[in-house]
Amino acid sequence: MSAPAPINSRKTFIWLALFSTLMFGFGYALVPLYSVFCSLSGLNQVNLTDAPTNTQVDTSRSVDVEFDANVHDMPWKFRPLQSHMTVHPGEISQAEFEVVNTRNEAVTGQAIPSYGPPLAGEFFKKLSCFCFEKQTLAAGERRRMPVVFVVDPALPRDVGTITLSYTFFEVEGNKRSASKAAQVGS
Repeated sequence: MSAPAPINSRKTFIWLALFSTLMFGFGYALVPLYSVFCSLSGLNQVNLTDAPTNTQVDTSRSVDVEFDANVHDMPWKFRPLQSHMTVHPGEISQAEFEVVNTRNEAVTGQAIPSYGPPLAGEFFKKLSCFCFEKQTLAAGERRRMPVVFVVDPALPRDVGTITLSYTFFEVEGNKRSASKAAQVGS
């Protein structure tokens, strides 16, 4: 048997370094090559004429949504950031309200919605709303709070305006409520 041939470590090192550099360059070049390949082959291109449309939106009519904000016996300033908006039934829309705690301690409140006309409540679908949970604001805190909604296309055609009104009530969940309870108990 013959002994294996000696390995030239310098030649092997140069070959491995060259191979590693080429592989890195190939990986780096894949991103622009992929873009070129996609544009030539038509892959990953959006055809805007075939883009899906939301068939639930009734673009044949519009509904005016008016916003109102109130507080009931609590130290907050509360207002809608827009007084009204015009939406198409079935369209997802968002409105924002702003609240400021004017007390120098934390206060917790809960917003209760009401609708005008009263039947509008069953056709006004809130997808996300600050009214779903209690809101605790630190002393002097100012917060913007969104409500994401859809007006149901089944809304009767004779209803052209919906008024969404929120009233914030102070609720337990802060120091002041605990101190009031202690005073009542003594």
